[in-house]
Amino acid sequence: QVQLVESGGESVQAGGSLRLSCVASGATQDIGCMGWFRQVPGLEREGIAAIYFTTTGTTKYADSVKGRFTVSRDNAKTTLYLQMDTLKPEDTAMYYCAAERASACGPLRLWVVPGSNLELSYWGQGTQVTVSS
Repeated sequence: QVQLVESGGESVQAGGSLRLSCVASGATQDIGCMGWFRQVPGLEREGIAAIYFTTTGTTKYADSVKGRFTVSRDNAKTTLYLQMDTLKPEDTAMYYCAAERASACGPLRLWVVPGSNLELSYWGQGTQVTVSS
């Protein structure tokens, strides 16, 4: 089992930056990929960034955040980060991190394609990001 705990969410002005963290514990050696999702009440969950835990650390981003957000992780597979720059009011949401076992990762594009509704093994409880204009 893997436990995930997000932090770093807060209220910020448009144009500002935040860095979210997701600390993994438990069977972290099994993790093959991790990513960030966000959800606004009443709307579908949106996958925004994902990363393979490989030497190259391949990443994938949703079009809505490409060029503004950067996902990264530490080599110990214990912490996932999301650097969010040039924040917009439409970035306001609950942000969740998720992880999947290496044997079940699949293509990263499935994490960020609209409406993919991926079923992943591990999820955090979320951290709220609010961007005011």
